[in-house]
Amino acid sequence: MTAETAAEATPDLLYSEAEDDLRSAVRSLPADRTDTPSVLSRAESATPYDSGLWRALGAEMGLAGLLVPEKLGGQGASHREAAVALEEIGRTVAPVPYLTSSVIATETLLALNAESGEVGSLLRELASGHRTAALVVPFSAGPHSVRLPDTLAGTVSAVADAATADVLLVPTGQGLYAVDATGATLTPLTPLDLTRPLAAVGLDAVSGTLLADAATALAAVRRGLLAGAGLLASEQLGVAEWCLTETVAYTRERKQFNRPVGSFQALKHRMAQLWLEVVSARAAARNAADALATGSPEAPLAVAVAQAYCSGVAVRAAEECVQLHGGIGMTWEHPAHLYLKRAKSAQIALGSAGEHRASIAALAGLQAP
Repeated sequence: MTAETAAEATPDLLYSEAEDDLRSAVRSLPADRTDTPSVLSRAESATPYDSGLWRALGAEMGLAGLLVPEKLGGQGASHREAAVALEEIGRTVAPVPYLTSSVIATETLLALNAESGEVGSLLRELASGHRTAALVVPFSAGPHSVRLPDTLAGTVSAVADAATADVLLVPTGQGLYAVDATGATLTPLTPLDLTRPLAAVGLDAVSGTLLADAATALAAVRRGLLAGAGLLASEQLGVAEWCLTETVAYTRERKQFNRPVGSFQALKHRMAQLWLEVVSARAAARNAADALATGSPEAPLAVAVAQAYCSGVAVRAAEECVQLHGGIGMTWEHPAHLYLKRAKSAQIALGSAGEHRASIAALAGLQAP
């Protein structure tokens, strides 16, 4: 391997100046819209998503079109920039359909012939932020475990963000269809994470526009779910970083026996260990985003490693946040439970950690334990 080839094969885990600027811009917007009372009140209502926040992020800032080429009305950015956006969304548990519409659905469409009229038109609408789409597969389905129904009929359960989407992308054994959401029967479910609603999608008697044949549809869906799983790791990283930062700040202020509780050796060790895990999660998430951005042949492996590791770190960070905040961390008014629920629900989304570990073994030519 030449030095040039080795340099190309080495993933870039650092943030560029443009990515840091994007982070600052995204972080400045949701501050007055994602406070705990606002998120809780919306989560308990029939409209968990903040349309004003989504308009600011998706349309005005252009995040909805980050992955869409400029010729189709998007920003022409990469998965690295989308990962930064998802880190900040995870940091605030912002109730917006970014992962499902601007990553999974958009990436699925990009795997088709984007120059064709229907696909190109839909991508332009999604990139504008004025419409959203949801891929009609269970939110638990991973890129290697997804199963498609034979026909455009029946009911698909636990579809993330289907109830708020304008367009449903329905993959079947006959091909990929675009269906107007108003024509489907949407039955809201009660999810653990109230900031990311789930619904059962009834497809009986609906009609749709065929976007791709069966073989193309399956490949496109797998690409969409692979990108979603890889970038979900960045959202999980954002959750873990918020939990660690808030826990360290609280234990510095909270006093017991006239000393900050964070000064006790046992808690120092726990937070130091958590910091090491979050740093490792950042490396795994950045590696997955970089592999997706560069089209690396190692992308499936990088995504599987990121999900197998980051999902557990996010849950552990949220659990530590709840416990080390003591009594206040157990209350409904404190945001810790929002992060724990986001972490727990994301842990089984887009493929469980066990499924991703099995993928790692298969990709490495080993037998899964």
